[in-house]
Amino acid sequence: MTKQYNASYIFAITLVATLGGLLFGYDTAVISGAEKSLQAFLIEPLGLNALVHGATVSSALIGCIIGGILSGFFSNRLGRRNTLLLASVLFFVSALGSGYPETFFFPWGEPSVGLLITFNIYRILGGIGVGLASAVSPMYISEISPAAIRGRLVSFNQFAIIFGMLVVYFVNWEIARGQSIEWINAIGWRRMFASETIPAALFGILLLFVPETPRYLALVHQDEKALAVLKKINGREETARRILDEIKQTVDHSIKASVFSYGKKVIIIGILLSVFQQFVGINVALYYAPRIFESMGAAKDASMLQTIIMGFVNVVFTAVAIVTVDKWGRKPLLMTGSIGMAIGMFAISALAFNNIIGISTLVFIIIYTASFMMSWGPICWVLISEIFPNKIRGKAVAIAVAFQWFANYLISSTYPAMMEFSSGFTYAFYGAMSVLSALFVWKMVPETKRKSLEEMEGLWKKE
Repeated sequence: MTKQYNASYIFAITLVATLGGLLFGYDTAVISGAEKSLQAFLIEPLGLNALVHGATVSSALIGCIIGGILSGFFSNRLGRRNTLLLASVLFFVSALGSGYPETFFFPWGEPSVGLLITFNIYRILGGIGVGLASAVSPMYISEISPAAIRGRLVSFNQFAIIFGMLVVYFVNWEIARGQSIEWINAIGWRRMFASETIPAALFGILLLFVPETPRYLALVHQDEKALAVLKKINGREETARRILDEIKQTVDHSIKASVFSYGKKVIIIGILLSVFQQFVGINVALYYAPRIFESMGAAKDASMLQTIIMGFVNVVFTAVAIVTVDKWGRKPLLMTGSIGMAIGMFAISALAFNNIIGISTLVFIIIYTASFMMSWGPICWVLISEIFPNKIRGKAVAIAVAFQWFANYLISSTYPAMMEFSSGFTYAFYGAMSVLSALFVWKMVPETKRKSLEEMEGLWKKE
């Protein structure tokens, strides 16, 4: 049976869209190599506490919440592609501003409350870019993908997120390698942030060469343009016309449609998918990875190297999801991952309660993150990008992603204080959330494997 789509063209435009995911990963993980330097440069000299440090490390997440909320408005008004262009500009400005926050306003290298606030503003701008890209990149990929390979292609976005994290772990390690702590605290952390300007500029330039999605074009009644894109994607005009007819039946007046047009259940499921993806604690492992390994007795360089090793494991297990998501389905992968995450976190909790720190901790961290990367990492984004009917997708994705970033901020910003209270309790909490996530998927999440985006309407009650 021959393929009914132009694989090379689809892959090329998917690759460009996944740069949004790469920048998502790069921007959120760059803090992992710089957070101790920020503590030494800005937090400790000003006599501020662990809650302020946690809030500074997580400040980009405020922007992510804002970007997530605004993503529905921008993706419906500007289009999916132009919203990603806006995100690329925000990434670029944030990278320069975070690395050199004194520019235009403050004396060089002198910590102050004003400088701390300015740094956080630049990080929030980058976070808005992340919030926009996190919602719109998988949405873009989902809307240009044939149903048979949609899960695989959207999963590439998660692969790009993890690859972006791996790249920045390596960049941070290379910047810090062989340097004194004093140099890293004065200069190195700046270069870590500024390095993001390179992928941000590349993303913006390449976006100028990709089309708008056919579903957005149909949404704004640009049917001829939508047909032209569908012909490039599917390779045959009759197939393109059939798909366009199906799309048009599901998008009439969709900008004005209520987000609850298909009932509350689909919105609640989207929100809970997002919240559970964060409440299992993954971003704690990603943001604070070097510090976790240092607490195990590793030196600064060694902790960053171990983080890179963990990053490679994450890439490999994300690839497992890419290969299996359209074969096994979404639900089996999510439930398997939840069980693996629970095992990893409960084991780390038990080790922490018994003050056992060593290679066993590293092993269970890898079991935990590998389980997440083959399941909740990519599959959550696949489901959020596809379960909502065409009429409400932009608005519904915005709600789900806003809740995701709010949950991310809540978990990440409270981590230092929770660890001061009890590390064993902290990891046990994430283990309990992993168990609840498995029960949620089992009871509430429908299987969407190989269903077209237009068939999603049939899963939900239309009001």
